[in-house]
Parts: sequence; structure tokens; C-alpha cells
Amino acid sequence: MASSTVTSSQPNRPPRPNLAFRRLRGKRSAAEFAAAVRRAAREIGEQVSCDARYIGRVEAGEIRCPNYAYERVFLHMFPGRTLTDLGFAPRASVRGRGARTAADPPPMPIPSSAPTTEARGAHEPYDTQDPYDTHINYEESDVLRRAFMTGGGATVAAASLGPLGLTFDASAAERPVRRVGASEVGALEEAVRRIRLLDDRHGADGLYRRAAAPLRAAYALLDAGATRQATADRLHSGAGELAISVGWLAHDSGRFDDARSHYAEALATARMTGDPGLEAHAFCNTAFLARDAGRPREAVRAAQAAQRIARPLGSARLMSLLSLREAGGWAGLADRTGCAQALTRAHALYERGASDADPEWMSFYGEAELEALEAQCWSTLGDWPRAARHARRAAHLQDPHFSRNIALYTAELADDLARGGRPDEAAVAGMQVLDLLDEVQSSRIQAMLAGTARVLLPHRRASGVGDFLERHASLPRSV
Repeated sequence: MASSTVTSSQPNRPPRPNLAFRRLRGKRSAAEFAAAVRRAAREIGEQVSCDARYIGRVEAGEIRCPNYAYERVFLHMFPGRTLTDLGFAPRASVRGRGARTAADPPPMPIPSSAPTTEARGAHEPYDTQDPYDTHINYEESDVLRRAFMTGGGATVAAASLGPLGLTFDASAAERPVRRVGASEVGALEEAVRRIRLLDDRHGADGLYRRAAAPLRAAYALLDAGATRQATADRLHSGAGELAISVGWLAHDSGRFDDARSHYAEALATARMTGDPGLEAHAFCNTAFLARDAGRPREAVRAAQAAQRIARPLGSARLMSLLSLREAGGWAGLADRTGCAQALTRAHALYERGASDADPEWMSFYGEAELEALEAQCWSTLGDWPRAARHARRAAHLQDPHFSRNIALYTAELADDLARGGRPDEAAVAGMQVLDLLDEVQSSRIQAMLAGTARVLLPHRRASGVGDFLERHASLPRSV
């Protein structure tokens, strides 16, 4: 994690839990409280990307004083209280300099698509650095950038997510905020495409934390506003799609609370701007998350809501995918009839073919994904032979460039074979997944392999099983 670039007056003091802030949360979960913070922000026209992780950091004392945007939101939520009442340290003691007065508001960020010497995405999305603070230590920022670039693997690829940095300088407060144009929106849309491509090829674990930095920049672009209405519409759509992409990275790496927060942000953006395509996408991912999080009834409702919204958009492929999301929910409810009906509908819609109305984000949805999602449904229902048949077909159909999906589908196959009483075949498939883990980082896949290994333990004498178990046991434990 990147350290703050602002030196505290007491740098060696260990963080103290913020008990006052914890009491204010009451019986609400961290995720529920984060949602309340986002709602309060919208009430006063602020944009904060608050999630359960941020609330946890505040309560742990890692964030001794919030940035100015969060300060305004917290004081709006708890009128009559000061930051000290909320358990935060005085700003002057954290920043090592005098705090601004109310008559001296913080300078606004200046979004820019031009190259700068500032590190791109060098900071964690919720570190103690104040994004409105113009006193940035550029030398340390550059050191962090270089350290990040030498990280290797998918992490290096993630460093190319720009150009979505924010430029801050000492004269920012003396000139008006430059409004957003087509070049900045184009950069935002390109960041979304790159995240999706990198996820397909490398998996989510190495990307999530770094992909959140462009998301923070996107919200700054929203604050700055756009020069034209058409640009503003693209800006809101791009920010919403980026929130969904970052949410998916959180989802795939097992950070369900973070994913739920990002999907909710995208849904709110879609509803504020009247964007049915974005709203359908947000509900689609919400349904998938609910299924994975053990909330199948919510998955069904979200998928059905997405279908109502998407129907006028004219994309049969989108409706096919949303039917599969509904099928997954019915499977989780052990409703075989409801699941089978939704699967039949998904296949019929898919057979209508692609069209110009298909959203760009659906590029991943082909026959391989359809087969894989159907395999997951039958697996949930306990029909292991049928699940294995579809999982094998999915792995065979997948484009070989997309290593993450091949690993996922093969992991599904290994688990279905193991649970279906075919341990030797399961071990072969499991070995194939292990061969891909050098280039794929996904907690979801590793969790599936761990489950398969547990099922195979009683069969270690079967052909190949012992070798698989031994190799799997040697993996670094990330799940």
C-alpha cells in the first residue's frame, strides 16, 4: 500500500482505533454505513467513492483526518459535530501545517489528459492523502511509480490503465476549473476497455487496487463537468461502466462488499442520468454477485429487473445473458423448473444472433460463456455429469488468448468431475488449471481449486490425484 505523501507531525505513532466513529455507525454494517455516506454525499452535490473498506480504515484509525470532500459529507450527516467529535485528529496535526479556514476553501482538482510527472495511479484509492491538497511530494510520487512499474506480471500491465491521472499544482486555486472535453472522456472509455482486456487475460487479483485509481479520477471529471451535453452523457456512462468494471474486479477477487458498493454507484449514476443500458448492466452484475454471495432470491429479482429495463434496447444477446443470470438465481433456490425455463429462454435468445444493439461490454459473451454459465447452474443443482459436459464444452470453445476464462471453465470442469465420481479426470483438469496460474490471478479460480482438492482427498490413490494434491498443496495460500 502506498504511504501518504504528506508527512505527519508524529510519523511513528501507531494508529489508534476511532471508537467515536464506530459508535456513530451503530448496528449498521460497514457496507450499509458506506451506502449512507454516498447518499449523504449526493444530497449536497459531493462525489465520494465510499465503501466498506474505507469505513474499516477510518474505524481502525488509519485515516486520521478525512479529505475535504469526506469532511463536508460527515459534517452534513452529523450536524452540530466537529471532526474532533467524530474521532478525527485536527487537520493541522495530520498535515504538519495550519489548516485552512472556512473562508479559504480548498482548491479544486484540475482533470487533465496531458502527460505529467505525477505518478499515474500511484496511490491507493483511500489513502490518507487529501486529493484536494496542492502540497504533493512529487519526488516520493515518482518513487512509488517506479516501484509499481517493476512489480511484474499483470501488475505492470495495470500500470498502463491511464491516461486518467489528476494534475495538481500550487497555482490550481488561482485559475478556474477546466471543463471536461472529448479527449478526457475518450481516455475514460479507453481505461474501461483496457481493464476488461487485462481481466480477461490475467484475472482480477493483480488489477483491483490499481484500477480503483482511474475510478477516482473519473469522479473528479464528473465534478468538473463537461463542455457539451453529448460529452456529459458519455462522461456519466463511462464513469458508470468504469465503476462496474472495478466492481467486477472486486467481485472476482472475493471482495464482495467492495463489489456491491461499486455496482450501487453505477446503478445510481444510471438512474440519475436516465441511462437504461448502464442500468441494465449494473443490475446484471448485481444479480451475478448476489448469486455468488448466497442471496439467490435477490439474484432472481435483479436479473428480472435488468430484463424489464433491457427489453426496449433491442439486444437479443443481452436478454440471453440476463436470462442466464436469472437461471443462476433459480438454481440457487433449488428451483429446477424455473432454472430450466430460464436456460431455454437464454438459448433461444442467443440463437437470434448478434446485432448492432449489443452493448460493447458484452464482447465476452459468446457460446463459451453461455456453456459455462449453464454448467454453473447444473452444478448448483447437483447434476454433476450434465455440469461437466457443459464445462468441458466451454473450455473447448474459449478463445485461447483469454487465459483467465479457460482457467475458470477448466476449474469448473475439474470440480464437476470430482463431485461426479471421476477423480482421475478431475485431477487431469486440475493440473491444466495449475499450469495457467502463473499468468492468471483470480481468487475465484483458486477457491474453486481448493474445493476440488478437498473433494479429491479421499481418492488420493486414484491415477494422477496424488500428484495434483501435492502440487496444489505447494501453492501460496491466497484464499
